[in-house]
Amino acid sequence: MTRTLKYSKDLKPFARNLRSEGTKGEAILWFYALKAKKMNGHQFNRQYPIGNYIVDFVCRKLSLIIEIDGSSHFSKSESDFTREEHLTGLGFHVLRFSEAEVVNKLDDIVGAIYYAVESLEKNSATK
Repeated sequence: MTRTLKYSKDLKPFARNLRSEGTKGEAILWFYALKAKKMNGHQFNRQYPIGNYIVDFVCRKLSLIIEIDGSSHFSKSESDFTREEHLTGLGFHVLRFSEAEVVNKLDDIVGAIYYAVESLEKNSATK
């Protein structure tokens, strides 16, 4: 069941701009793992507005968000905690990877996402 998510309409043009100016890690993950339902047949959206935030990737059907922290994210900041707390409060599962992990260990990252997708599929099948 896909739910309707409210978001600030002011974020839509910003999200569109972010899609065209994404990071190397975002581009790699999108092209090799998430685009065109490559991840177990699930649709992911890039730079998607949810509430007052824009998430890097989301699979709405599984309530799964994937965030890629750029080079400025050496550790989680207070705003990252607040953001993640808000998103999990909406019922989302959040996976967070660094830019360097995606670029240098893509197979490991794709495996972790695949594992999460399978787990969420099983959980939704039992409900």
